[in-house]
Amino acid sequence: QVQLEESGGGLVQVGDSLRLSCAASGRTISTYAMGWFRQAPGNEREFVAAAGGSGGVTTYAGSVRGRFTSSRDNAKNTVYPQMNSLKPDDTAVYYCAAAYAYRGILDAAPDYWGQGTQVTVSS
Repeated sequence: QVQLEESGGGLVQVGDSLRLSCAASGRTISTYAMGWFRQAPGNEREFVAAAGGSGGVTTYAGSVRGRFTSSRDNAKNTVYPQMNSLKPDDTAVYYCAAAYAYRGILDAAPDYWGQGTQVTVSS
């Protein structure tokens, strides 16, 4: 079992940057594909970003491409999505996810989910 805990959310202004963290416990995540999803009020959960176990393969949703990046520190068993140039449309609960296979993230069917952290972008 893998437990995922997100942190770093909060209230920011338009154009600000924010770095979230997803700390894993239970197993090392170095070989897991990791992903981020978000859910805004009244909307379905949507894919944001994915990164392969090696970190070399990444996929971003069109709405965040060029603004969001993802890095991982395998020694700390933690993944860090970096969000820049934030917009009000980025307001959502952000969820970390882990999957045995990269496809599991892309199909929004990961093996593990975190509890989420709220990001609010104020104009």
